[in-house]
Formats: sequence, C-alpha cells, structure tokens
Amino acid sequence: MGTYISERWGQILSASWQHFSLVAQCLILATILAIAIAACCYRNKTLSAAANAVSAVGLTIPAFALIGLLIAPLGFGVAPAVVVVTFYCLLPILRNALVGLNGVDRSLIEAARGIGMSRAKTFFRVELPLAWPVILAGMRVSAQMTMGIAAISAYVLGPGLGSYIFSGLSRLGGANSFESVAIGVIAVVVIALILDGLLVLLGRLTTSRGIRA
Repeated sequence: MGTYISERWGQILSASWQHFSLVAQCLILATILAIAIAACCYRNKTLSAAANAVSAVGLTIPAFALIGLLIAPLGFGVAPAVVVVTFYCLLPILRNALVGLNGVDRSLIEAARGIGMSRAKTFFRVELPLAWPVILAGMRVSAQMTMGIAAISAYVLGPGLGSYIFSGLSRLGGANSFESVAIGVIAVVVIALILDGLLVLLGRLTTSRGIRA
C-alpha cells in the first residue's frame, strides 16, 4: 500500500482536489437554488408540500440510473457529474430550508415589517439568518451524502476519486486492484470529514452568538 501511494502521490492529490472541488462547488450552487426555491414556496402550504414531496421522491432515484439517463443529453465528463451531484445536494437543503423558514417566529417578522422593513429586507435580515442553522444542517447532510455520489460519477468519466474505485473493481484480483479501491474509499472519507469540519467552522462564523446560544 505504501509503495502504491508513494508512486502515485501526485495523482492521488490531484484526484482528491477534483473530488473536493466538485462537491464543494455543487454544494454552493445547490444551497443558492434551495434557498431561492424555499423563498418562493414557504409562505404557500401547497407549494411547500409539493417541494417537500419532490425532495422526498428525488432521494429514491438511484444515482446510477440518473447518471445513465444523463449520458444521452449531456454526454460524458464534467457536465453530467455536476448535474447529478447538484441534484442530490439540493434535496436535503431544500427540505431544511423550508423547515427553517417556516419555523421563524411570526411575531419577529411582524415586528420587522412594523419598523418599516420591506419584505425582501425582512427575509434577508431576519428570516434567513434565523433559519440559517437549520439550512446549514441540511448542507452538512448533503455534503456527506454526495461524496459517495461524486465517486459514482466516474462512471461517466467525471472528475474525482471514483476512477480509482472503478478501476480497482474492474480488475479485482489483479495487481494493485485492492490498493486502488482502498485508496479511493479512504480518500473520499477523509475529504468528507474535512468538508464537514469546514462547514462547522462556517456555521460558527456566520451564525450570530445569540442564535447559537
């Protein structure tokens, strides 16, 4: 194992960075989309129920099947990987965003409107900050879940560590096949822990002390 790592150290680091970058960028995109969708839905019970239903049903779609379906319109490479990872990132964040926004005390919103805040300013200055810890919890769930999905995207030649896993499995029993799979799996776990730690730090930096208390 040590020899395998030392001979391919640069390649492993490059693949690890690609994997981290794919998940992190898709997580940011999914968070923006989820907050935008939740902002349009959370005041309407019918739309909120529909958004929750979509987020629940979406999680039942096998990632392999969705990736396979995207080959025809998007081909191979980065595009289908980004779409799939963003899709699965979006679902838990959307559900948490709806829960967080609906959980904001209405009296606080009325007070903000009473002192002259516009609806948009009330949302960004009062509702979103109060809902942010719940949204961040959804982001942490999404980040851990999509680390594995990002590895599956190697099936369509997506970037990241999945290539090591698929390569090892395709020649199981051959030279360095176990090492290839093990390195891919271990590196994904390590990156997932690093990203989760960064999200915890983000929460401490972006959540007011009063809300954390």
